[in-house]
Amino acid sequence: MNDATASLKESLGRYGVWNSALRAEDPERESERAEAAAELEQLGYGALWLGGNSAARHAAPLIGATSRIVVGTSIQSIWEHRAAEAAAGFAELEVSHPGRFVLGLGVSHGPRVEGYSRPYSTMVGYLDELDRAGMPSGHRVLAALGPKMLDLSRDRAAGAIPYLVTPEHTAQARERLGEGPLLAPEFKVVLDADPSRARATARAYLAMYLKLPNYTKNFLNLGFTDADVTGGGSDRLIDAVFAWGDETTIRTRIEAFHDAGADHVALQVVEDDMTRLPREGWRTLASLLA
Repeated sequence: MNDATASLKESLGRYGVWNSALRAEDPERESERAEAAAELEQLGYGALWLGGNSAARHAAPLIGATSRIVVGTSIQSIWEHRAAEAAAGFAELEVSHPGRFVLGLGVSHGPRVEGYSRPYSTMVGYLDELDRAGMPSGHRVLAALGPKMLDLSRDRAAGAIPYLVTPEHTAQARERLGEGPLLAPEFKVVLDADPSRARATARAYLAMYLKLPNYTKNFLNLGFTDADVTGGGSDRLIDAVFAWGDETTIRTRIEAFHDAGADHVALQVVEDDMTRLPREGWRTLASLLA
């Protein structure tokens, strides 16, 4: 493990928050996002992971509103952001706020990208361009699911930030990466102990992901069946990729990722309305993980 990766692991800590609404651009809610970021830092989270194809410009206001917490993109699509621009965005933030921004990159999904082809080769080329632009590999991570992309995250980045995975995937990823690289999976949490209601909330959110073959293929590779990934997702699948229940159950489910080899877990609070910032949920999670 090199010094940059070791420093990143220390900065991130054990837990972070994954959220798409924090990267929104509505100017009327800018102060709310900044206030929420400052509170997340006070609550002890080590990182904010910005969903929704985010970029350095989305991270900048949150970094400016805080003093310590790391902000990362989870993920920036390599099809929609040129490598030179991504490197320049990183460099600008690194000058003003050293060590506070991590560039999370991913190959997105065929149904979302016109002309999608050769994702692995395209990622290799993108990383080559980042190298030529002078961006250090220790400040970038890859949204890796399969073996080839995990190898790339080990060899050409600080590590991996797999999305929508299980502790079983984390164990496999850790074996593939070895001990040095960062492994920071995302994990979804529904703060509801009622089985029917919690699963309904989870199933409604999962529906859009079950249309994306990268995720369904990964589920099948993990031992799920076609029946698990159709019809909105089986209870078995829902219960594997979401934590729900009482506080003890949720804490145990989160810790299973660390037990499987994760360095850091990016926690996404899932509610019926995902356009709002789930600040009470973040407080509850911080309390139960303290």
